[in-house]
Amino acid sequence: MTRLISSEAVTEGHPDKVCDIISDSILDAYLALDPDSRVAVETTAKDGLVVVEGEVSVPRILDHVEITRQALRDIGYTTADSGIDPDGCGIINNIRPRVFDNPQGNYGDTDKIADKETAYNTFGGDQGIMIGYANDDTDALMPLPAYAANRIAERLAYARKNGIIPLLRPDGKVLVTVEYTDDLKPIAFRHVLISTQHDPHLSVKEVRDAVRAEVLDPVLETFHGISTDDVDVVINASPFHTGGPKADSGLTGRKIIVDTYGGFAAHGGGAFSGKDPRKPDRSAAYAARWVAKTIVAAGLARRVQVSLGYFRNQASPVSVDIETYGTQSVPRETIQHAVEQVFDLRQLAIIDELNLRRPIYRKTAAYGHFGRSGEEFTWERTDKADALRAAAHAS
Repeated sequence: MTRLISSEAVTEGHPDKVCDIISDSILDAYLALDPDSRVAVETTAKDGLVVVEGEVSVPRILDHVEITRQALRDIGYTTADSGIDPDGCGIINNIRPRVFDNPQGNYGDTDKIADKETAYNTFGGDQGIMIGYANDDTDALMPLPAYAANRIAERLAYARKNGIIPLLRPDGKVLVTVEYTDDLKPIAFRHVLISTQHDPHLSVKEVRDAVRAEVLDPVLETFHGISTDDVDVVINASPFHTGGPKADSGLTGRKIIVDTYGGFAAHGGGAFSGKDPRKPDRSAAYAARWVAKTIVAAGLARRVQVSLGYFRNQASPVSVDIETYGTQSVPRETIQHAVEQVFDLRQLAIIDELNLRRPIYRKTAAYGHFGRSGEEFTWERTDKADALRAAAHAS
């Protein structure tokens, strides 16, 4: 018996992703100004209006309107007809300064704190449940449908921005279906759906031919050992001229499954974009992925979900759960004990260990927060795999 599993992705011009990108662009601007900035920003967009709102605790207030306009330009929107006019749209700025209520206070630069352990033991952000996941489907240790869908969406943007398919527009969606064996090993791509916004001067047939040749085929060729012989491909079942905020409203945090594991894992419910790393919704979710990926890289399990639970104002997680779905090479309890030995999951320790107080978040806002390469994505490293393996085998 086999089974089919699907995941989707969206491009950076999708209205929800537009809002994620704006929110993270504002966050990055404040972290570039001061790494101790506290930021909680959300965005909504429809037609020619963008609203940014939230709270910041920062040395000085930046120009949120210009940051928003530049984010729209960077995405690739140029006119109202293309989706939104970055220079002519209305922008309502409802981001206000506030003092964040935290009994521990702002922890500041821990490199300058004499007793760092005290800071680590006393700082706690918000409460929440954070989920990390990894499996051995791909070299990135990500589920194949989710990873492939994001790589196709990313390639669409590359083809558009580099003039390979010059009349593409920024909005788009991708869905990938993969056939798995009963023990969840991927064997074949079965369905790929790509919907990409395009200029009316580009016919649907031209879109289909160009996207197949310049986007889909180059991406599928990178997945060695996965059959593409009988893949059913649908590219633009109909013309797609009107997109972005002109076609639909957008909102920060509405693509949490696209951002994570494509439906392969549970989700704690917290979104990422617009939140500084002192919120465990973001930093602890990255840490959970870091732990999960390290477990798979260490050969301790083929599939793993890591769940972390935090109370407000408490540094360490109140719960750490490791689920290996029967794929473990040593007892699950042994893996959990090894994780608790090797990883420091206090909230402030996570932030410092993963170097999260940097302006790195605009790049995470589209094409997935996980399975990515680059110096921004510190939670994707597996440098603790040897230590974790040794701790597990020593137990």
